[in-house]
Amino acid sequence: MTLRNADRGLRIARMSRRAMLELLAGAPAAAALVWTPVEARQAHDHAEAARAQAAKAAAPYKRKFFTAHEWATITVLVDLIMPRDERSGSATDAGVPEFMDFMMIDQPRRQVAMRGGLALIDRLSEDRLGKRFVNLTDRERRQILDEIAYASNPDPGLSHHIAFFNSFRDLTASGFWSTKMGIQDLQYQGNVFVEEWNGCPDPALKKLGVTYG
Repeated sequence: MTLRNADRGLRIARMSRRAMLELLAGAPAAAALVWTPVEARQAHDHAEAARAQAAKAAAPYKRKFFTAHEWATITVLVDLIMPRDERSGSATDAGVPEFMDFMMIDQPRRQVAMRGGLALIDRLSEDRLGKRFVNLTDRERRQILDEIAYASNPDPGLSHHIAFFNSFRDLTASGFWSTKMGIQDLQYQGNVFVEEWNGCPDPALKKLGVTYG
């Protein structure tokens, strides 16, 4: 990430609501945060390699796109969406922030949507509670997300926030369930080799009303 990109991110975080809405109108979040399975797989593979390299060097992951503040924000957001539980780790444990970082590379529309959307969440947090999102308590963060998590919210002033958060939530899910941890969380067994096939069980045949000829 260059200093030019970092400065641009800070300027966006301080934009007025009108300026941010104009920015998002040029690349609506719901439309710009769209990806293909191939793109998701490539981002996952790059993120896994980068995490492994950082771990081997005992060094922190080096961000490619996000500013330090944006990185802190998405780390909090993805873990609120996909927290650690008794079955698996959290979104950050699975490397979802790194996945998102690679999803932004060389994607100007996606970058604008992501950066503007994160800034909108900060602005909403400041309007409601006087602090940026990462500086809120867990309860306060959930209070903010309750306003933008559902498309059924009739407040027209939150339409951009809702569109962004729903796309961000989908991206979080894609990043999580494309990892080994996510696949294990689904308890997906895949194709299992059967040494001997004895045909369809009799109860199933009777239910279908068929017999072997």
